[in-house]
Amino acid sequence: MDILSILGVIIGFAALIGGNFAEGGSLSSLLNGPAAVIVMGGTLGAAMLQTPKVHLKRALQIFPWIFRPPVNAFRGGIDQIVRWSITARKQGLLGLEEIADREKDPFARKGLQLMVDGSEPDVIRRVMENELVLSEQRDQDAVRFYESMGGYSPTIGIIGAVMGLIHVMRNLADPEQLGPGIAVAFVATIYGVALANLFLLPIANKLKMCINERSHYRELMIEGIIAIADGENPRSIEMKLNGYLHK
Repeated sequence: MDILSILGVIIGFAALIGGNFAEGGSLSSLLNGPAAVIVMGGTLGAAMLQTPKVHLKRALQIFPWIFRPPVNAFRGGIDQIVRWSITARKQGLLGLEEIADREKDPFARKGLQLMVDGSEPDVIRRVMENELVLSEQRDQDAVRFYESMGGYSPTIGIIGAVMGLIHVMRNLADPEQLGPGIAVAFVATIYGVALANLFLLPIANKLKMCINERSHYRELMIEGIIAIADGENPRSIEMKLNGYLHK
């Protein structure tokens, strides 16, 4: 569980509600059903309109990364690669066949299988880098769903504000209708701006960081597997890969 994400949500809500109380407001003044429907529904609809189904599906799949990011144990990955290299030096590349069958990471398993099959290092690199690039691009395309929501949300909030003002203008002769109309106008703007800047855009940036970290881990795997295929010394492989610990 990522404690920073949880703290960020709590602090964001606390800042809005606490600031409202500090100015003499009440919680009920920030709660407005019509404004929430306009902003959230309009934002979601606009983002869905521009997002292909496959990207939307992936965006929903990676959403839990905000609170439970993928674990990329760089130190453990280096130790694992060193063990593979020791096995390869003792038993040859065919000695990695059983290890490849047991490997849980599909990306690493593919590299090991290519090695066991006798593929040249250049071929292994090309195949693995191609998969890395395509996988990263797919996830980045999915993140754009949240970025687009962050872009549309303030504008939808303005639309909600204008709708509220239209309601106010139509009921100038009825003072009882002025309050709700003005509330929708201003609360819709707050919802739009707060939703974008406190949640949607930070969510998109957090997911981008998770994607970048996973890509760095896969780059480590590529370099390690290529080094094994080239027959490098396990100690040399470890020293070369230790540079990834600083990323």
